[in-house]
Amino acid sequence: MAEMKGDHRLNVSEEVLSHDSDKKQPPKTKRVASLDIFRGLTVALMVLVDDAGGQWPMIGHAPWNGCNLADFVMPFFLFIVGMAIPLALKRIPNKLEAVKKVTFRTIKLLFWGLLLQGGFSHAPDELSYGVDMKQIRWCGILQRIALAYLVVALVEILSRNAQARDQELTPTHLSIFKLYYWHWVVAACILTIYMALLYGIHVPDWNFTVHNPDSIYNGTTFTVKCGVRGKLDPPCNAVGYIDREVLGINHMYKHPAWKRTEACSEKSPYEGPFRKNAPSWCYAPFEPEGILSSISAILSTIIGLHFGHVLIHMQDHPSRLKHWILMGLALLTSGLILHFTHAIPLNKQLYTLSYVCVTSGAAALVFSVFYTMVDIYGLKLWFMPLKWIGMNAMFVYVMAAEGIFAGFINGWYYDNPHNTLVNWIQKHVFINVWHSAKVGILLYVIFAEILFWAIVAGILHLLGIYWKL
Repeated sequence: MAEMKGDHRLNVSEEVLSHDSDKKQPPKTKRVASLDIFRGLTVALMVLVDDAGGQWPMIGHAPWNGCNLADFVMPFFLFIVGMAIPLALKRIPNKLEAVKKVTFRTIKLLFWGLLLQGGFSHAPDELSYGVDMKQIRWCGILQRIALAYLVVALVEILSRNAQARDQELTPTHLSIFKLYYWHWVVAACILTIYMALLYGIHVPDWNFTVHNPDSIYNGTTFTVKCGVRGKLDPPCNAVGYIDREVLGINHMYKHPAWKRTEACSEKSPYEGPFRKNAPSWCYAPFEPEGILSSISAILSTIIGLHFGHVLIHMQDHPSRLKHWILMGLALLTSGLILHFTHAIPLNKQLYTLSYVCVTSGAAALVFSVFYTMVDIYGLKLWFMPLKWIGMNAMFVYVMAAEGIFAGFINGWYYDNPHNTLVNWIQKHVFINVWHSAKVGILLYVIFAEILFWAIVAGILHLLGIYWKL
């Protein structure tokens, strides 16, 4: 495995594959290639589902209950962040210094999250850079990652004294749970708070005004009838209620996935015109990265944290893989049972317990496959494009997934805003060649976006350039 070239990383934290047996020496650092590749795969999936999901709804976000390919992206990110935390903080023995570093990285994540969805937002057909503070969306992907990272990293730092007492513990499958029992206590508290609020809060009737110049209902105020407790349907769940009360409905996401439900869209699961008898809530905003769902999302990071501890304490490959695979299968099975018995549905928008289990279990199994192929059998060359993306994940996320580069290119057009280089390439190089918009857009995203940015990230890697948070 290649030695790390230095501390020039974009990622939330630094990875350590093995540590020196001499306790007085700082740990010897190496990149975990499989974790880089898993991170690169997750960024690539985000680009794929964001830009091709409109043509292929089966890979886009599930309109409400269910779990499509896009619904694995956020939990995978959180799992990876959790896995990297103990590997990074092991290199910072001083608690105060560790807290400062974690706090600073959290602030940077929050800054970029707000900047990307506020200052650099743009409409499809015109440049509209700027921030309307009456409409700014406070929550988002990087904000959720920042919260999960901050909470889990602080738990890891502040529980060090308890861990130190058992540091000579022989690493077994159960002793790792015992050594880090405080993490599971925190997880239990988070789950208890989430479930109590989700099922215990009374959701009253609520009002909203449509702010959409393209809608015939622009300026119309609707009332949504609820007056219930413990419902997990789109209009009357506690997740949306808390966000409306705390964030304000004007600061929530204006294009929620529920607009593609059968109740709303004539072309469900595609986005299309609303049904004539569509309920009023179809026109309302909803925050998929909201407050209560982000509290539940911390659980995905805690599970990833545990997998990082296994990587540190278990020194042989079979023990690591046995622990990861058994736990991954247990999580996956538990989540599927909860869903198919109708106890707790899989729901990304609400970040339900079954969703946490299924996506964390899937993350565990996917990482185990990469670990086996790359770190055990040395098949790294097969996955170099993903590895390059994973080593410069923030750069590719900003340029490709957030559409900053495409937005810049689309700012230059000939005669009318639709005559841009991006649209020309999509139409003439991909769509017209394959005589299919679905196939053409899919191939465009794979080759002109994912592969293109993988090559750019590879060049930056050769130059030793990384975007580090």
